Formats: sequence, structure tokens, C-alpha cells
Amino acid sequence: MTETPPDQAHWARVAAQWTAWARKPGHDAFWAYRDTLLAFIGRGDKLALEVGCGEGRVSRALKELGHHVTATDPVAELVDAAAAAGSADRYAVAPAEALPFEDGSFDLVVAYNVLMDVANVPAACAEMARVLAPGGEVMISLVHPFRDRGRFSGAGPDAPFVLEGSYFGRERFEGAEERDGLTMDFAGWSQPLESYAEALEGAGLAITRLREPLPTAVPGDETMARWMRLPLFLWLKARRLV
Repeated sequence: MTETPPDQAHWARVAAQWTAWARKPGHDAFWAYRDTLLAFIGRGDKLALEVGCGEGRVSRALKELGHHVTATDPVAELVDAAAAAGSADRYAVAPAEALPFEDGSFDLVVAYNVLMDVANVPAACAEMARVLAPGGEVMISLVHPFRDRGRFSGAGPDAPFVLEGSYFGRERFEGAEERDGLTMDFAGWSQPLESYAEALEGAGLAITRLREPLPTAVPGDETMARWMRLPLFLWLKARRLV
């Protein structure tokens, strides 16, 4: 019997927790970046694949932009939640490292905040490159690698950011967040930007755009104000070299 990978097992355990967390409007940082994210992805009618769709909020955004969306996730409970919300046009239960699609099937591949949850990032990037059509584009969002390695020393918007340990290397992280009566248990991998760039290069993908987006100002929300000083997310676009 094949053992479930630990990252997949974690997200299977917290699938209901994540669905409640992600679907509460305005609840987490996604909502303060959503409009900018949609503008970065761009409108169109492309054949789009979301890798690691979770409960489907980014797939729903892709449909809103006019794209024809296939949503995948290795956790069946999350794919079911995405399907129940009408998030995409097609669905598949599959890990990022083994996508069940033919070569060159998609014009746009989106991996939103998922590569931090993948044990084998080079394999995932290779699969995204494989299913990308000639002239197509990969869009990746990451929690900023620098943000992952430190913490703010206090709750205020001007609190110093303290680097803990080294920025370099690969580390496992686990932690819980509580907000507005909801709790979310996160787990995944932290590694520097160079590691992601090497994985893309190894897959034959070249970075064409890089953004460290600012959040939309939320009056009175000191939590988001601090991310006007330090990037919370890193967004990349990449294309095949040949």
C-alpha cells in the first residue's frame, strides 16, 4: 500500500478548516491582494490549469477573468469543495508532481501559494512546463521567501522585522493562525528564491516578470499596514525557453 505523502496528508486533515478559512470574505490576506492578482494574471479565454486549487477561490477568479479552467489538487476533499462551489469547468485529483494531462494541454498554468506545500518543487515545475502549450505562460505565487524566515517583534505596523536563523537552506514549517473565531493549521516548506529559480530553470522555464505586490489599504487594519513595508507575496511569470 502506497503511503500518503506528509504534505498531502496534512491538507487532507485540514481540508474543512481551510475551506471555512478561505471562504470567509475579507478574512485573510488574499482579499487585500485579489484585485492586483487578477490584473497580474490578465483577462482572456485561455485554457487554464490551476495546480493545487484548494477549495477553489483562485479557480473562480480565473473563470471571472474569462478563462476555461481545469482545477487540480491532490486532496479529494478539496477538489470536492471546489466542485461544489462551481469553481472550474473540469476537475482532477492529482499531485503537482504527476499531472494527468497530455503535453502542451494548457495556455496558462497557475500555481497560487502551492509550491511551499510541495516536497519536490523541481518535479512540480517540470510537470507544469510539460503541460504548457508553446507560447503559454506559468504564473506562480509564493509567500515571500524572506518573510518566511523571520517575524515582526510586535503587533504594531512599525514593529521591527527580525530575521531568525538564516535565509538560506530548506526548512519545514508548521504553525497555527487564529482570526475572527477561525483557526488554521499551516505546514509546508521554506526555501530561498534561488531554489525556486533553479527549479524553473531546470524545467526549461524562464522568468519573464516578477512582482512583490503591495496590499490594498484597509482602513484601521494594522495587520495589512505592515505589509506596506515588507513584501508578503512574490509573484512570478515564466515561459518555456524553447
